[in-house]
Amino acid sequence: MREQGLEVAINAVGGVGALARALGISQPSVSNWQRIPPERVIAVEQITGVGRHLLRPDLYPQTHASIDSAPQAGNGATAIDEMDRHRAAEYGLLARLLFRAPTDAVLQQVAALKGDASPLGMAHLKLAQAASETDLGTANREFFDLFIGIGRGELLPYASYYLTGFLHERPLAEVRQSFVELGVVRENGSCEPEDHIALLFDVMANLARGEVGDGYATEKAFFEAHLKPWAARFFADLETIQGRPLYSAVGALGRLFMEIESEAFSFDA
Repeated sequence: MREQGLEVAINAVGGVGALARALGISQPSVSNWQRIPPERVIAVEQITGVGRHLLRPDLYPQTHASIDSAPQAGNGATAIDEMDRHRAAEYGLLARLLFRAPTDAVLQQVAALKGDASPLGMAHLKLAQAASETDLGTANREFFDLFIGIGRGELLPYASYYLTGFLHERPLAEVRQSFVELGVVRENGSCEPEDHIALLFDVMANLARGEVGDGYATEKAFFEAHLKPWAARFFADLETIQGRPLYSAVGALGRLFMEIESEAFSFDA
């Protein structure tokens, strides 16, 4: 019998097959699960939007901070600032949209984004509108053409490429060293180099939630070393690419968010 967390995840994306495709593994593999394997919890959280404390409460009790759980105090847990929770959610949203083609559930979640009159709020509203006007097939074609392609995609979302013009160069080695220092272990089965922007954003989300690192100083150092030099340029390229309305809106949101983060980190805590 499947555990409740696995059932919730499967229902969130519309079935076992949909979850397997989003994870990039075979349907029988997921069908045989009774609970979500530990190395798959974070990926399933990103795909389904279901908090890890619901997916595997034995590994991530309610006091463990996550995008979907309110900060808890006591029992040794440190409540995180509300602004940091929003920042972590922003990083998580962009990481999800840039790492895998969106599922129908993800498109629906993006279409439900709220906003306000602020520049970031307006970017959320524009992304929500683009998601509501994009069907799943079109969204998947946009993702394929942009980031996979036949031979290669239209954009290469890697620090090495943007900083040196080549893949697997020194920026990748520097990211890997930072991962070692932070104790970050990449998910089994992932074939993307660690300097993929979605993986860097996933680490930033964890830093913002206080799940890795030693607070503000670690977060600022990681951002300034691995994202500030190139991420805004990547998003600007994504924003201006023609014929990709959904991901153009992702680019506009990401560019603005990187500008806000860069300005915020320019001041000492």
